[in-house]
Amino acid sequence: MSDASDERQAAIHRQIAERLAELVPSDPALPPHPYLRRYLAEHAAQGHVLDDDHMPLALLAWESSSQVRRLLAAEAAESEPDESRWLQAWATLEPFARNVDPLSRLCSLSLARYAAAVPAQTRREERRTLPHLNSVPITPLWSDRVAPTPAWTAGSTEVTALALLERQRSRAALVAAGDDVGTLRLLRLDGRLVHLLLSLHSGAITHLLPLGGSLLITAGTDGHVVAVQVEENGQLTQQVITHRQHTWVSSLTTYHPHGSPRLLLAAFSDGTVEAFDIGRFQPQTLPLGKLTDSSALLCGIDTADAGPQLLLSMHDTVYRFDGTSTLPHSRHSGRVRALVALPELGQYAVGDEHSNVSLCDLRAESPVRTAPHDASLKGGTAMPVTSLQLVALAQPALVSAAGDGTLRLWKLPGLKAIPGMLQAHTTPVNAMTALPGRASDRLLSSGADRIVRSWTVDEATFGQEPKAWNRVTASAVCPTPPHRLAVARASRVIIKDLPDGAEITRFKGRRVSALAWPQVGERRILAAAVGYSIFCIDPETNQQASPEMSGHLLPIRTLVTAPSAGGDLLASAGADGTVCVWQPTTGQRLARFADHDITVRCLATHHSASHRLLASGGSDGNIRIWDVDTLQQHGPTIKCDQNIINDLAFVTPGDGEPLIAAAGQDGTLKLWDPHSRRATRTLNCHDGEISAVTSLRLPFGRTALAAAGKTSIHVWDVAASAQPLLQIITGSPVKTLKTVQDPNESGSSILLASGEAGSMAFRLHHGQL
Repeated sequence: MSDASDERQAAIHRQIAERLAELVPSDPALPPHPYLRRYLAEHAAQGHVLDDDHMPLALLAWESSSQVRRLLAAEAAESEPDESRWLQAWATLEPFARNVDPLSRLCSLSLARYAAAVPAQTRREERRTLPHLNSVPITPLWSDRVAPTPAWTAGSTEVTALALLERQRSRAALVAAGDDVGTLRLLRLDGRLVHLLLSLHSGAITHLLPLGGSLLITAGTDGHVVAVQVEENGQLTQQVITHRQHTWVSSLTTYHPHGSPRLLLAAFSDGTVEAFDIGRFQPQTLPLGKLTDSSALLCGIDTADAGPQLLLSMHDTVYRFDGTSTLPHSRHSGRVRALVALPELGQYAVGDEHSNVSLCDLRAESPVRTAPHDASLKGGTAMPVTSLQLVALAQPALVSAAGDGTLRLWKLPGLKAIPGMLQAHTTPVNAMTALPGRASDRLLSSGADRIVRSWTVDEATFGQEPKAWNRVTASAVCPTPPHRLAVARASRVIIKDLPDGAEITRFKGRRVSALAWPQVGERRILAAAVGYSIFCIDPETNQQASPEMSGHLLPIRTLVTAPSAGGDLLASAGADGTVCVWQPTTGQRLARFADHDITVRCLATHHSASHRLLASGGSDGNIRIWDVDTLQQHGPTIKCDQNIINDLAFVTPGDGEPLIAAAGQDGTLKLWDPHSRRATRTLNCHDGEISAVTSLRLPFGRTALAAAGKTSIHVWDVAASAQPLLQIITGSPVKTLKTVQDPNESGSSILLASGEAGSMAFRLHHGQL
């Protein structure tokens, strides 16, 4: 099609987008026509006007195409970043917003855009000029969160294997993705699903091996090896090639013995290697003995003089097999975790558990070059290399992935590292695959964060400074005005004054694991747990406000204020399984409870006219309640069935007795009755592990719970119906939730949410829920 014709088509779509945008109701509470929700983004993209003017904010609350992030990234989307700020914010949330209600979408957008808007003046001006945001029940107050890179795709399961399926007869290539529950997905190159999910394995799919055309081999932790054929009509057929009970498949590869057809090889955790012809998949004989490593890796390689050979790793050594004998070739600093043949004949690359990447040549007796994945560690904790992937730069190149979620690009053939590191995920990288492109390759990476991301393979992308993930180690909100936030990260504590925006830094050079704001006399002081001890300072003068409190045998994990008849006490708990109660004015330890078997992860307090209570929960899955006045256990131990207890909050529905909300590692939020020791209600957010929970007092005696999952903060009305009120999409895990009721504004609460991407504080208006 000619350029003139292309421009005419673009002009038509531009006019359609302009007319459709005028039909979007100004009130986001009113649903736009289904056609607008589904197709307006497509018309705007084809008309090169995919921007905030043609995709109104009121439409994003209802948008149903789920294609905005793809269209923004496509070459056809030519809008300037300043013209699509709200769309860019929406692109970070879109993968997690499929079934989220419009009000929750607007709240999430408000927070995401606030975090991305710099300077703060822009934040205030945008909010004044957008009346839609006046109706949402949250007001952003402060944020230092790093905006997440938009996901190529995201789901409720971990993608554990990736592969590119290049089909014949000019049919479009597909991406195969296997997950941790044995499901195979086939996706287009833009991340859209092209086929119904296929359940192949009873365990995780750990290996995907394309064999040309539309044939794919899968293997997993259930010991099955399965062939999947994508037919011309789009149907999938499957064939179980082999199954070894009570084992897992540690590696899949192809090997072409001299004078014989190419073979499919599968290594199992019991040391067995099985061989099959490619076609009928009939068993073949291979004179290879039993392997001595349950995690052995296999890799076929071509050589210039000796023909095809087989590489196999056992522990820290790579061996070569020439069809008759197996000889050691290279030894490495740690267990071999990744092994790949390189384009140069006879060369291969190795990634080991000590974070080293090595270039090896079968013509040399030792590695030609070894370099660390992260050269900046210098004696720090080395993260294992988890995957290696060949890509194309101007010449062949290699990408290494590590357990800290980083990617590094290496030029071949000399294994020269591109300066910089790409922070692709906040969790270990599980798998990678390369997608060929017109200008440059793209790389897909999947992490334990259940996100797959797409990256352009070039020096600009991989040569950037590592993203400053503001991982927060502790946080607390001062419960009395003026409300101050205390956030610990990077060996310092930032204290933020919400009314005037002023910031001060305290505890420089100390890694703080817990924070609290106890009241001593007429003033609030800041208590910080550092290692095994607690230190209290006056936040204004930075002077020590009470004696150091020491007594734990392992690091402290949590710290709370516990109101008592004589003023605020401090309660601490940690990895030694103990709960300690302290008098902050004197530094005296008043009580030590050593009833938990292992780590105590959370504490919560409750005070009423009759009781002042302290609850503790932890890795033993139990909840214990203590009376702060008598310093004795209050009632029997509650044995929960939620695996690890990550967080606790007291809940008082109406005028009744308090219940305890427990955030479980199993993804449930349960309300427990301390007297009967039974769960009275179970709330399931369907958002992975629940890491934090806090309670809110609503009007008319109602109580709400805010709970943090993998991708969102979920707000529930704690009533008989347990109605969900709001879902605030964060796109990354929130580890702590803190809340205070503002006495000057009784109709709202201040929430502080902290996690891997940083912290954000916002006001939640109860009357608008």
